[in-house]
Amino acid sequence: MTSQREPGGRCCLTGTERFETVVIGGGQTGLTVAYHLARRGQSFVILDANERIGDSWRQRWDSLRLFTPACFDGLPGWPFPATSWSFPSREEMADYLEAYAARFRFPIKPGFRVDRLTKDGDRFVLTAGSRVIQAANVVVAMGSYQRPIVPDFATELDTEILQLHSAEYRRPSQLRAGGVLVVGAGNSGADIALDVAHEHPTWLSGRHVGHVPVHIDGLAARLLLGRLLLRVVFHRMLTVDSLIGRKVRSRVLSRGGPLIRVKPRDLFAAGIERVPRVLGVVDGLPMLADHRVLKVANVIWCTGFQPDFGWIDLPGFGTKDPWRHRGCIPTQPGLYFVGLLFLYAMSSSMIHGVGRDAEYVANLIASRMAGRW
Repeated sequence: MTSQREPGGRCCLTGTERFETVVIGGGQTGLTVAYHLARRGQSFVILDANERIGDSWRQRWDSLRLFTPACFDGLPGWPFPATSWSFPSREEMADYLEAYAARFRFPIKPGFRVDRLTKDGDRFVLTAGSRVIQAANVVVAMGSYQRPIVPDFATELDTEILQLHSAEYRRPSQLRAGGVLVVGAGNSGADIALDVAHEHPTWLSGRHVGHVPVHIDGLAARLLLGRLLLRVVFHRMLTVDSLIGRKVRSRVLSRGGPLIRVKPRDLFAAGIERVPRVLGVVDGLPMLADHRVLKVANVIWCTGFQPDFGWIDLPGFGTKDPWRHRGCIPTQPGLYFVGLLFLYAMSSSMIHGVGRDAEYVANLIASRMAGRW
């Protein structure tokens, strides 16, 4: 069955359809893959679970701003339309992605949430409810760390305590009157703690993860963060091809990276109290590692996400990352991953760094199709 086109280059998919390449995910990663596939004359379609390109950004907390300046936030072929050293908001990033997809007229199927990926002979089969697509190649370009992590003992907290994961938090008005315990002291936790501290007594629980020593909007950051850290260290030095890169990768995957925007003194100035990690629950209240029990009205879990590959019904796949080399799965030719944390380099999951991995995969797909796989 051949695909039908809707206005704007979208594909109208009815019944079982076939494509050369399917890109799962219409965020910055999927759009970057699409750009490189299009430049190589490859036929593809993008499947996105959201109804609108950019919605994955619109669904994050209101005050979110990118850690990287606009000069590093553009996708290939179109710079980000903002002052070079400004830091875009979530809405600005979402609108840019939507405009980018329209600018290059990528074929997109919105509202297509893939619930199973399997294989029929030499073709991949993707299903979303009753909808079915077959493809020679599949690029998983969605955020694969999708399942929020919340400790088991969270269910023991008093029902009067409002619990939110960072994926659900939008603004302070969601919270109940009273104190807020933010669990997880990484970038999301620090940002959200500052956001709520204006209106609530706030505690931030978790180990110190370190921080970038300069303010990212200052002159020193333009030299250190822009020219050295992002372009050289994160993109070229810290890769899986180097010994130091492999050591840093192990640490990042297990502990996360340093604070980028927020400094410890910012937390102190906002009246946020740093406390040890949460060990459990006593009488319905969170208990810290120093055995203190905090009487709070809200708990926000900034405890990250875990990989969810359970929808991939292929040998060697489960809930953990499959073994991969630069996004390739040797045991499953034609299946690729892009945008994962430290896939090839420290910059692999960053907007300015995903292009290299996307181009690498696009070249492999073009070579594969030239050989008729």
